[in-house]
Amino acid sequence: MRLFVRIVERGSFTAAAADMALPRSTATEAIRRLEDDLGARLLDRTTRHVAPTLDGQEYYRRCLAILAELEEAESAFRGERPRGLLRIHAHGLMTRTFLLPYLPEFLSRYPGIDLHLGQGDRLVDLVREGVDCVIRVGEPDDSGMILRRLGMIEEVTVASPGYLERHGTPKNPDELDGHTMVGFVSSRTGEVMPLEFTAGGRVRQVRLPSRITVDNSDTMAALARLGFGLIQAPRYRFVEDLKAGTLVEVLCEHPPTPTPLSALYPQKQHMAPRLRVFLDWASDLFRTAFPTVP
Repeated sequence: MRLFVRIVERGSFTAAAADMALPRSTATEAIRRLEDDLGARLLDRTTRHVAPTLDGQEYYRRCLAILAELEEAESAFRGERPRGLLRIHAHGLMTRTFLLPYLPEFLSRYPGIDLHLGQGDRLVDLVREGVDCVIRVGEPDDSGMILRRLGMIEEVTVASPGYLERHGTPKNPDELDGHTMVGFVSSRTGEVMPLEFTAGGRVRQVRLPSRITVDNSDTMAALARLGFGLIQAPRYRFVEDLKAGTLVEVLCEHPPTPTPLSALYPQKQHMAPRLRVFLDWASDLFRTAFPTVP
């Protein structure tokens, strides 16, 4: 059952076999025997992809519930703590700033858990890629995932001193004529995201010209330091820049609205104990870092 679930989630015999430290031939033979025992074809196989049949989809859903209950039962009766490989995906800077310093304590508390940390801004297909949970900044629109709010992050508008010398320092959003921004392309919409300002109790969105557009927040920050325009991002990203003066905060009285920080994970009837304890730990961690949670 565990092998079958992993094949469905990874869409590949080879990837699933590697995840479970099995030869591919062993995985293929095990699924053949499973289909023979059940008297049903569970998987459609092509040269590039493996997908569940209708029978396979139903069997997959039942396997998820059975395996989750089995894991909880074994842990309870053996007196074991949560165990197994946990795959988490988050932005690299957030991982290094907030997760890594406290991971020794988490792993010491749960010695049976191993972690794989994926990093980046891109959208992640949790089921296909075998990821247990993603931590994301912004308002997710994926209704197929369960969301757990972790905090609200303060955002700032910044630019380099050189850029401000050339273009002037705006005092309010009405003074942005003649300014440029480094355009950040949303992975959800494929469009450049506007700058956002609060003024008179209202939120105002402004799109400035962009000579360069990017889809990576680290690159966007680097371009701002080089003087290519205004950008907006979480304050924690620029703590050192603001101290050193490589970036300057502008329009302080018209900040962007805070951005939600959330954990997203697939909808399953039962949650694996290792994911449950990680989410509880991460919630406490980010509640301390970003105390305002709606």
